[in-house]
Amino acid sequence: MMNSISGLGRNRLLSTVLCLQVCAFGLVEPAAAAKKSIAAPISRPHHTLTPYLVMDVASGRIIEERIASHVWYPASVTKLMTVFVALEAVRQGRLTMDTPLVVTARAAQMKPSKMGFPPGAQVTLDNALKMLMVKSANDIAVTVAEGVSGSVEAFADEMNQAAATLGMRESHFINPNGLPDPNHVSSARDMAILGRALLLRFPEHADLFNIGAFRLGDKIVPTHNGMIGRYPGADGMKTGFTCPAGFNLVASATREGRKVIVVVMGDVSARQRTAHAADLFDRAFSSSRVGDLAADLPPIVGAPPDMKPEVCTRRSKASQIEAETEDLSVPINTPDGPASAPQPGNGALIAALPRPAYEPISVFLGPAPGYQGPVAGPRPPNSPIGVIAYASPEKAAISAPLHPDPKALSMRRGAKPKHDAKSASKSDTKHTAQKSVKPAPVKATKKATETKMQPIKPSGKAAIN
Repeated sequence: MMNSISGLGRNRLLSTVLCLQVCAFGLVEPAAAAKKSIAAPISRPHHTLTPYLVMDVASGRIIEERIASHVWYPASVTKLMTVFVALEAVRQGRLTMDTPLVVTARAAQMKPSKMGFPPGAQVTLDNALKMLMVKSANDIAVTVAEGVSGSVEAFADEMNQAAATLGMRESHFINPNGLPDPNHVSSARDMAILGRALLLRFPEHADLFNIGAFRLGDKIVPTHNGMIGRYPGADGMKTGFTCPAGFNLVASATREGRKVIVVVMGDVSARQRTAHAADLFDRAFSSSRVGDLAADLPPIVGAPPDMKPEVCTRRSKASQIEAETEDLSVPINTPDGPASAPQPGNGALIAALPRPAYEPISVFLGPAPGYQGPVAGPRPPNSPIGVIAYASPEKAAISAPLHPDPKALSMRRGAKPKHDAKSASKSDTKHTAQKSVKPAPVKATKKATETKMQPIKPSGKAAIN
């Protein structure tokens, strides 16, 4: 009995301290902090106050949140926007899920996590998106960007246009994979809005976010998402980790027809991230309460914190690489040493479960059998898919060989050009014949009429738009 009372007292004390900490930093007004404190916050073993948001998908309303509009480094949850832009391009008719994408030298040079395909390899958009969601492959993210928009820079412009349309106020994207850049930022609120948009706008592709593993040849690659197969009802979405960002997660789960999105950012380990999200889901599903629309959450002024001192300072380089690839088969130590035994609580117990056994889906490298359409790769701005800047990342394409001018002087010292009427006649005849041969006309790829993307408007009704 005493233990229960003391535990309750600790929770109240933690709630009071957190409220004072939030107010002291000027993040919210004291009255607002008290109003939005739906439940005692989960204790974190570090000092930086980290954001989270829980959203009811049907209405777009907030169930619970903490500094959710604070700017944060998104890491690989960025790839949800990469998928959004790619699927929007498919909807506009610019390419299909079977369109092959060319892997370039730029893509192959990306840091792990990666698939490691050589420059010049081809992978269909469908397979690329599956690899992106399961493996979180940075090289595939660049391959998708170059295939859809022609370049990483053009694709980033499309990402930012989509973010503006969706009302993602705190987000600015520089690349398609989330690798660190001081100007590449988002927020828990924005990522919840993006997750909701993906589920409502592209329900036919919801399975992309719920893949437990894929098989490529004789290799099986499992998901990084610790919720899938562990938490009852979990059905997607994406994890992320870099030292500046910490451990991020956008997750969805469904119970009794109600779908909820949880976004957590800045946790200090993959296990704590999973436990944190599971506890937030438990609280959401145990209550029918909803608050304001996520779109109406006011911004919080301030730069994103660098979580490296709390997340990576005491990690070895090898441990950081393991954390970046989020290999759940290898225990990841916390900054203070080996992970401690899970404390009582559903989230911690779920996070401590062994990796589930997944039935892998099959993916492949190369075009789909029988595919006869265009191949997408780097190309000049505003060029249709099928116009590729180079056939191979290592060799520039040359349309025709160059012939020497018969009147040119020899490079050998003292040599004189051998050019008389007879040879000139032969040469002129030869070049006249060459000029008369015209290359076969290249059929122009008809550019599909692009449909204007309409914003997804949050609704107060409990019905999916």
